[in-house]
Amino acid sequence: MEEREMTFAAMGRVEAIKSLFEGTPYKPFEEPLWFFPENGAAVTTASCVFTEGIDFDLKYFPLKHLGYKSVVQTVGELYAVMAKPRTLAVTISISAKLDYPQAAEIWSGIISAATEFGFKSVSLDLRPSRTGLLVSISVSGEASKASCERRSKAESKDLICVSGHLGAAYLGQQLLEHRFQDLDKYKMQAAAYLRPELAANTIERLEQAGICPSFGYFLKAGLADAVLRLTRDSGLGAKIYADKIPFEGNSFALGKELDIDPVSAAMNGGDDSSLLFTIPLAQYESFRHDFQDFNIIGHLAQSNVVAVLVTPEGVELPLKAQGYLNEAETL
Repeated sequence: MEEREMTFAAMGRVEAIKSLFEGTPYKPFEEPLWFFPENGAAVTTASCVFTEGIDFDLKYFPLKHLGYKSVVQTVGELYAVMAKPRTLAVTISISAKLDYPQAAEIWSGIISAATEFGFKSVSLDLRPSRTGLLVSISVSGEASKASCERRSKAESKDLICVSGHLGAAYLGQQLLEHRFQDLDKYKMQAAAYLRPELAANTIERLEQAGICPSFGYFLKAGLADAVLRLTRDSGLGAKIYADKIPFEGNSFALGKELDIDPVSAAMNGGDDSSLLFTIPLAQYESFRHDFQDFNIIGHLAQSNVVAVLVTPEGVELPLKAQGYLNEAETL
């Protein structure tokens, strides 16, 4: 049998999509995507768009990692509200400099993440682009009735916890942008940016432990952004302790080489793909025992405290983040 030419020109859009689904646990052209939540469950959605030249640079970003990361960064929004992934809709817009083999690399990363996080159904569309590569992800998820009912009202002294190491992804991006030769020395930071990790069993673990966060956020724009969203949504203040923020072991060495303060990278760098939860103080012991991969970095406070970063010397610095006005500013 004559070997099929693997180009969009030879295959056409429909045949290309069918070919990409071959060997995966999903079927093409099942739109619209359906799932049937259990009685009383809540359904939520999230979406992200990843644009070449803004969200990634193909000079150093492997296409398979790009596909995987695009799903992780969207699934994290579901996990933040205790929702389990159900449907995944993908659109890949491809410029003339790329063809079917490159789309297949991106798709392999997407499928790897889709199976890891347990999506029930997946759809794909391929579109042309005049401005570069674009990956659009839309997901839906299901939060159980029990999780919704157990969610408690946030109170002062509730613990603020984060997963993963903060600031590493931003430092890794800067490392790649500056084309440092010694990537092996800082491979953890590069990996945090190129292929972030998110524990697929997070929701199951929380449910089994009987822990339901009062608030949850996915850190994509820095810790300061998430904490300010938390204070906005809860109506309470928050104290974050600088010496409790988790860093990769050699982040300070890399920060020194790049002239970047790792604390600043954690607060404002973004792309960490970590979860932030607020946990009732009464559940401290069980949380500390069962979730050692999380770090307690602060607590909620009375509303008059606003949101502050507490230095090791005890100085309280008001948090600032892009997109938020200072108190002295007005619209």
